[in-house]
Amino acid sequence: MATPLDYRDSMMPVDAAGATLVGRVHDPTTGPCVVAVRGSEVADLTATVPTVSDLLDADDALEIARSAPVERSWALSDLAESTLGKDRSRPRLLAPFDLQVIKAAGVTFARSMLERVIEENAKGNPARAGEIRRHLAEVIGGAIASVEPGSAEAARVKEVLTAEGLWSQYLEVGIGPDPEIFTKAPVLSPVGTGADIGVLSRSVWNNPEPEVVLGVSSEGIAVGATLGNDVNLRDFEGRSALLLTEAKDNNASCAIGPFIRLFDQSFGIDQVRNLDVTMRVEGPEGYVLEAVSSMREITRDPVDLVNHAYGRHHQYPDGFALFTGTMFAPTDDRDAPNQGFTHKRGDIVQISTPQLGALVNTVTASEEAPAWEFGIRDLMRNLASRGLLNSAREAAQTS
Repeated sequence: MATPLDYRDSMMPVDAAGATLVGRVHDPTTGPCVVAVRGSEVADLTATVPTVSDLLDADDALEIARSAPVERSWALSDLAESTLGKDRSRPRLLAPFDLQVIKAAGVTFARSMLERVIEENAKGNPARAGEIRRHLAEVIGGAIASVEPGSAEAARVKEVLTAEGLWSQYLEVGIGPDPEIFTKAPVLSPVGTGADIGVLSRSVWNNPEPEVVLGVSSEGIAVGATLGNDVNLRDFEGRSALLLTEAKDNNASCAIGPFIRLFDQSFGIDQVRNLDVTMRVEGPEGYVLEAVSSMREITRDPVDLVNHAYGRHHQYPDGFALFTGTMFAPTDDRDAPNQGFTHKRGDIVQISTPQLGALVNTVTASEEAPAWEFGIRDLMRNLASRGLLNSAREAAQTS
């Protein structure tokens, strides 16, 4: 049986030497720290930028990450071992965002869009999914994947499907003029790589959702990218879209990491548009599932998604993280025929792409995952006790 430590060699991007990687470390002696990877070391930037929110808003974020003076650092290999080995007594990686709101775009890939339609029609019952999937294939086929959301052609498709009794709220946000943008998780609640990730114990039909996550500044500009797992309860949301929050926002149900790769001359939004994201699930009974999602198949451009989330209609003074959606919705039966895929406790989930490294988590019940106990007040009190809320950098900016 695999453990998260078995995935240690794939944690970093293949071109890590040329990448600008930032994130967060929890040090048991001081608390959360803003960090940057510098070769084989992870440098503590907290004296310069007390939060990742401050860093992503800085005009000179790349310079800070690469060359700001630091008083301490940790060996990257030691952090990888303690993080993936779940040793909470030693410094370890956290989810790389702190004060940012965690937003998500839903139904941005045609394949997963149709699976949402199937969930809705199945009323959360996996046994009915196969029959509905075959019927949709007969009526829609694969043509819907090429329809531009919000276009005149999309409007015509809507008319045809409505006449056939097949229109769905998921098709509305999938090919209609407005995407689904929702709040995935509270500030500071996501878990990082190596951590347990939670699925409600009452759920009998669920799956991981491997996604690219954008780091967006308070001005609505995407400045970096990382990986995320937007854990989904198909039975809950399938019964009613009004159960979206119960399906999406539970203890440890959002994983992000391992690092944010800042955009620079070698990696930017154009590279994000062409990423291939691989997911591997390795079960305790020897079950293995592998799949690849291509960002080239997204139906809405990532920048368009950012612009729907941010603008005159909505601002984020601390910035936000944006899950860009997934095309992954597993349909293969894991156990019984016509029951599809669902998680088992002990599943190891790896989400990876060569340019961003690998996010690895172990599935458990949300009720049994470590409780979320460190909130915004705790962070502010911790930074204040360390004299970091009035840093030298902030003083220089106001002088």
